[in-house]
Amino acid sequence: MPLLDFRMTQGAFALDVKLDAATGGVLALFGRSGAGKTSIVRAIAGLARPTAGTIKIAGRTLFDSAAGIDVPATQRRIGYVFQDARLFPHLRVAANLRYGQARAGRHGKGIEFDAVVDLLGLRDLLARHPFGLSGGERQRVAIGRALLAQPDILLLDEPLASLDAPRKAELLPYLDALHVRTKVPIVYVSHALDEVVRLADTLAIVDGGRIAACGALADVMSRLDLRPLVGRFEAGAAIDTTLLRHDAAYALSYLAFGDSEMAVPQIEAEPGAFVRVRIRARDVLLATQRPEGLSARNVLAGHVVDLIPETGAYAELAVVVGGQRLVARITRAALDALDLALGSPVFAVVKAVAVERIVRSRDSSGRNAG
Repeated sequence: MPLLDFRMTQGAFALDVKLDAATGGVLALFGRSGAGKTSIVRAIAGLARPTAGTIKIAGRTLFDSAAGIDVPATQRRIGYVFQDARLFPHLRVAANLRYGQARAGRHGKGIEFDAVVDLLGLRDLLARHPFGLSGGERQRVAIGRALLAQPDILLLDEPLASLDAPRKAELLPYLDALHVRTKVPIVYVSHALDEVVRLADTLAIVDGGRIAACGALADVMSRLDLRPLVGRFEAGAAIDTTLLRHDAAYALSYLAFGDSEMAVPQIEAEPGAFVRVRIRARDVLLATQRPEGLSARNVLAGHVVDLIPETGAYAELAVVVGGQRLVARITRAALDALDLALGSPVFAVVKAVAVERIVRSRDSSGRNAG
């Protein structure tokens, strides 16, 4: 994964990037449009030159201003997939893929043509031209071409940005399986939090040309100080769980995390599957005593570990439940009425139907979960 410490200016915009993502898996660069995400990956790829600093990938120094090192883009062994697929329109899908394979030269890593075709579901597309493909199909071909170049790292620069919702849903499972099947580290650029929660193992938030935070997805998502950068409406927690059992009579599934369980609408997966759930702060209620007579299926015991009372109507709290953090947004009036403070024991109430469930190909450490 990247080790970055560089400065770069683009017109009036300045970047000062320090990032050490030592773990493998998928690193997401998340932030608003114009935050500097694409500029960072362009610098990694050698398409933009920093004014000073260093860029290291997979133990290789690609740029070091002090040492006079600036490896040309064509020699960096990086796969780059843009927002638009940029396929060769006159070549069929198979030939577009073979072009990537030809670029590998002697640096092959054993990513084979047939394996990529099967991984990305391209078998039925090989004889077609790009103009006859959907947007999602074109992006799958572009990813396959980049993989067959045998890269040390794969840069995906908002690959879903130009797709409608059905095409995004079509492509996401393929993206989720990429690292598990190929072991190639991935940097995924997006300003869509739902994509990041689905795919990322490590999350770096980019703001104003700087890395505002970087760490495990669940840790960064639950930091209250980052709410303005994540987006208050979409703010919440990502929790990694294991599918425990199904209740066929009520079409529910039960997820385990730490010493806690959570009921959700039935998941089409086998017990033992790794499931990431997303719970928005606006969907969490807090109580100081265990409530009864509720339609909500999840009443989770925990305690307050962080809180930010705002100047307006709201307050935000982080609550540890089952060893993981939930985020709740309540009114300041409720905060005072319940007399909540750091360490206060609480019960977090979450409706089963409010929990977003994502069955993933791997757990948060990047291991295959299947």
